[in-house]
Amino acid sequence: MADDATHSAADAAHASGPGMPQLDVATFPHQMFWLVVTLVVIFLILSRIALPRIAAVLAERAGTITNDIAAAEDLKRQAAEAEEAYNKALADARAEAQAIIAETRAEIQAELDEATTHADAEISAKAAESEARIREIRAGALESVEQVAKDTAAEIVAAIGPASADASAVAAAVSDRMKG
Repeated sequence: MADDATHSAADAAHASGPGMPQLDVATFPHQMFWLVVTLVVIFLILSRIALPRIAAVLAERAGTITNDIAAAEDLKRQAAEAEEAYNKALADARAEAQAIIAETRAEIQAELDEATTHADAEISAKAAESEARIREIRAGALESVEQVAKDTAAEIVAAIGPASADASAVAAAVSDRMKG
């Protein structure tokens, strides 16, 4: 029972106590003082140490971003110039290729014309030579035919008739008949 009495006295002391110290009105001036001191110290630390570092980092980042943007614009300009130079070089190469093609075509056409002229000349020469030989062969053939006709006519006349035929009469008759 004595223990029960001590416990009840302790519970009564706790119940009659001020409660939470932050809510005790008697300690408000001390709490306000230390709150102001703490806020001033935090403000000084932030304004003297942390904020200048943050500002420096932000300024450095802004400078880096500005430099990067300037470098990107410069690279973009260089890329545009390179593309323009590439397009110009490509156009020049195409024009040069077209000129080479035209020149090569002209050379090939000239060679072809020369070869055609040479071939035509050779063909004409061979044709003239062939025509001359054909005329010679035809003339020789006509002479041979005329001679064969004369011989054949003389033989036929000799075979048909009892007397031999006059060679000059047979030749004249064959020549007349050959002329038309």
